[in-house]
Amino acid sequence: MPRAKTVVPGRARRRKVLKAAKGNYSGRRKLFKSALQTVQRAGQFAYEHRRLKKRDFRRLWITRINAAARLNGLSYNTLISGLKRANIEVNRKLLADLAVRDAAAFAQLAEVAKSAVA
Repeated sequence: MPRAKTVVPGRARRRKVLKAAKGNYSGRRKLFKSALQTVQRAGQFAYEHRRLKKRDFRRLWITRINAAARLNGLSYNTLISGLKRANIEVNRKLLADLAVRDAAAFAQLAEVAKSAVA
């Protein structure tokens, strides 16, 4: 009888895949081949969306900054340009947070940007 050498590692691999496929419907969680395809596809989506998340948040921050800037009589690009000319280095995440939570501080930054542009 031939010696079976890959039983333990193979079972571990299959168990790992089936554990990762938990929560799926029907054979996608019970059958190894279907579960493997599901897990690989999910991994691909996860990889892609980790990168897309960064873009999505930047778009959200820019939208919020633009809305707050327009309330202060500026456009987004004028605000950013004015802050750069005034040598104020504030990232978009912080600017968006100020725009949402502290309108007075954002208004002060907008005034500084206005005076630097004009």
